[in-house]
Amino acid sequence: MSVAKQTSKVLLATLLGAFALGCEEPPKEESAPPKATASVAVKAPTAAPKPKPPPKPREDCPEGSSGIGTFDKPCEGSGDARMMEVEWTGKTEEKGPKFAVTNKSDKPILHGTVVAYFYDKKGKQLEVTGKDKPRPKQTCSGNIFAGQVKPGEKIYVFFSCVKKSHIPEGTDAIEAEVKTVGFADETGQKNEFYWKNEDLVPDERPKGGLKKAKGKKK
Repeated sequence: MSVAKQTSKVLLATLLGAFALGCEEPPKEESAPPKATASVAVKAPTAAPKPKPPPKPREDCPEGSSGIGTFDKPCEGSGDARMMEVEWTGKTEEKGPKFAVTNKSDKPILHGTVVAYFYDKKGKQLEVTGKDKPRPKQTCSGNIFAGQVKPGEKIYVFFSCVKKSHIPEGTDAIEAEVKTVGFADETGQKNEFYWKNEDLVPDERPKGGLKKAKGKKK
């Protein structure tokens, strides 16, 4: 082969190689790794507090009554059950009508709610007027006995909110009931628990009120 032909073949091969190199695809750029997202701590739901069990009824409520014994939810009595008996002495002074109060329970009593009624000679219930709106009865509540009244003890007292001005004109008899009592604690200074009987104090109450049944324990 002549030198000219060899030179042509070498030149052709060189050009083809250069052309092939010029047609190569450029290398692809590697995609960037995904950015790490900040992790958010998820708090586990806290358990709801367990509801407190309802308070249990007292075991020492007076006979025939039941309840928790608080002021709002006292031991509830019914019928003619009484913890105290109240009698008007027939005397009325400037302080008001004077009452004799006897503790018929077996516990000392510190708190009381007394309800007074007024009747004419025929036994008709009279309305209380004074300076207030007419009403069928006069109520007095609090530590109204000037200290605790011991079991079986009888005291004489003027109730501060049953005044002479509350007595209706034509009154011949005054009667009263203690519908709520607070039994004193060991110190005699605080009320430990309460008893109540709403049956004793209706708005319309006949003279004499609810009488105890014969043979029934007081």
